[in-house]
Amino acid sequence: MLKGKKILLGVTASIAAYKSIFLVRLLIKAGAEVKIIITPSAKEFVSPLTLSTLSKNPVLYNIADESTWANHVMLGRWADVMIIAPCSANTLAKMAKGICDNLLQAVYLSATCPVVVSPAMDEDMWHHPSTQKNIGTIESYGNKVIPATFGELASGLIGEGRMAEPEDIITYLSENFFRTNELNGKKTIVTAGPTYESIDPVRFIGNHSSGKMGVAIAEELYARGADVELVLGPNTVRSQFKGIRMIDVSTAEEMYNKVTSSFALTNIAVMSAAVADYTPVDVATEKIKKKEDIFTLQLKKTKDILKRLGEVKKHDQFVVGFALETTNEQQFAIDKLKGKNADMIVLNSLRDSAAGFGHDTNKITVFKKDGSVIPFPAKTKKEVAADIVDLIIKDLIK
Repeated sequence: MLKGKKILLGVTASIAAYKSIFLVRLLIKAGAEVKIIITPSAKEFVSPLTLSTLSKNPVLYNIADESTWANHVMLGRWADVMIIAPCSANTLAKMAKGICDNLLQAVYLSATCPVVVSPAMDEDMWHHPSTQKNIGTIESYGNKVIPATFGELASGLIGEGRMAEPEDIITYLSENFFRTNELNGKKTIVTAGPTYESIDPVRFIGNHSSGKMGVAIAEELYARGADVELVLGPNTVRSQFKGIRMIDVSTAEEMYNKVTSSFALTNIAVMSAAVADYTPVDVATEKIKKKEDIFTLQLKKTKDILKRLGEVKKHDQFVVGFALETTNEQQFAIDKLKGKNADMIVLNSLRDSAAGFGHDTNKITVFKKDGSVIPFPAKTKKEVAADIVDLIIKDLIK
């Protein structure tokens, strides 16, 4: 989402200024163009040389020197977003009062782009009435504040006042300023991860699905402007975006009930979860003890979520299914596409070393209802998610 975006970073005098180094690195890695302004006192905490090397742009801190003048008006108009991180209590007070005694303040006061601050200070300073009043004041001007977080502080105390982590700032900027509108107004539901079918209070039938692919698809849909509901089976992968509604389920029955109850109001459904095909007929109320050499477990079929969606799907709803196969992959994918009345089937094979459960990469072939077959090379799951969403959008706007 940040690729090609212009980010103006302000750095103030705080021990948390070291985090600005990591923030710049992440912004550049995400494809953003970064220009940096630091306050004169911030040079005591972080090297302008380090920041300029990472950003590939000169770091500015003087309004003028003997030969040049920093055009603060143009800097404030150049950026898509201005982020001040860390923002000290001193800078926060100056912003609230409109004081203009350094280049950063001059740029802030003339900026026409959105301005975001990520405060950093000791706990007592953060909770002081004047600081909280200043926070409210700059918010009333239209600025956004990423609240200070809880943790270990430079004073050695544990409490609120820590600057948000660079990764969280990246997420905040992406979610609040750089979502596109390609899928604006579209309601989507995505399933991800495995399901666990209990045998007794201790054991279950499950699989190795990590949920990474489904979460990546949910985030890509959200990045394109969609309203996203993510139904997650048991896993440790979570979405970074607060705007995605995450519903945790455990069993195939729970996932079926949640998806089918929401589907009527859904425009796009992507069923990427690895749902159990069978579940125990009876679940023991106590832990089953190891007694016999052979233990027989009777199983019954679970409800088929994708098939049910295909049965009730209306002409303006788009359904995507996934197929993970080990043999005769293409024929099984085609049969699934037709038998489940899906609009698209995404096939990945366990025979591909870059695909399968737990990997950070995937290699897919997409089978579409119109008969077309689209193979893709191995890519990261984030890139795969973008490819899948591109195809969905292309079909929706036909």
